[in-house]
Amino acid sequence: MTQTDPSPLAIEFCGMPFSTPIVLLSGCVGFGEEYTRVKGFSNRDAGAVCLKGTTLEPRPGNRPHRVYETPAGMLNAIGLQNPGVDKVVNEILPSLDFSETRFIANVSGSSVEEYHEVTRRFDDSPIDAMEINISCPNVKEGGVAFGNDPAMSARVVETCRKATNKPLIIKLSPNQTDIAGNAKGCIEAGSDAFSVINTLMGMAIDIESRTPVIGNNQGGLSGPAIKPVALLKVHQVYQVCRDHNIPIIGQGGITTPEDAIEFIIAGASAVGIGTALFYDPLICSKINSGIEAYLERHDLPSVDRLVGTLQLHQQPAPKCGC
Repeated sequence: MTQTDPSPLAIEFCGMPFSTPIVLLSGCVGFGEEYTRVKGFSNRDAGAVCLKGTTLEPRPGNRPHRVYETPAGMLNAIGLQNPGVDKVVNEILPSLDFSETRFIANVSGSSVEEYHEVTRRFDDSPIDAMEINISCPNVKEGGVAFGNDPAMSARVVETCRKATNKPLIIKLSPNQTDIAGNAKGCIEAGSDAFSVINTLMGMAIDIESRTPVIGNNQGGLSGPAIKPVALLKVHQVYQVCRDHNIPIIGQGGITTPEDAIEFIIAGASAVGIGTALFYDPLICSKINSGIEAYLERHDLPSVDRLVGTLQLHQQPAPKCGC
């Protein structure tokens, strides 16, 4: 390969050039600048960095404990602690190096109006795209998460679409009945891409005190424990997205090159790395190397050629009519 040849790992995602298919996930790398302190890390290892969830006003977050390690995973209930969108736009974004990687804002809110306003303020900034976290509770509707109600999901997407022309990446929750149906409604409302999946809800209990370990009682479960669920959800959403040319960031328990390759085969154009960063901050370069070796071994010129190549087993027709 000559120096002028494109890297087989390079992709285009919603018109944005990614040097690799890896996206560093929201909540796992702060607002980007914190992670650059890790010796040996390079932003060039990731095609994009998704910043911490941001609301209109500053939020202190939940009471401790906020994070708890579980078998093959991690529970977290941070509570969207953040300094508010104005500080992020005016003070944090100017400190980031946009020449090395793409930066994606994570928009969060407790009302449709808040989503619109946060999106509007990020629109007037150098941010490359926005991930819309529709797993937040709707305080005006009794606390039901926007992402668990297809009609509310579509309303959020629609109002954010009116506030920006930048790419909107909708982060879908697995805690719903029909994730593919929800994705279809979000596409119709203006979604450009999806993150699949957000965390599953879980709990851990201190048996001596007989109380939840997490101060918020429950939290989001991430890590290898949720990978089989995440793979299925990516496959289901891809069935809706492929005809509309809508890309997916597949995420949920990726810790090895093989994990990442599975997600790409299932239909993800990019892969999100999150929990794995906490125990191996330099894991991205290892995953990139593994993906590149797989492409070479299977004579594939680029990672794009691998997306959605899953070959399902043909199921015999049931004889009982059920």
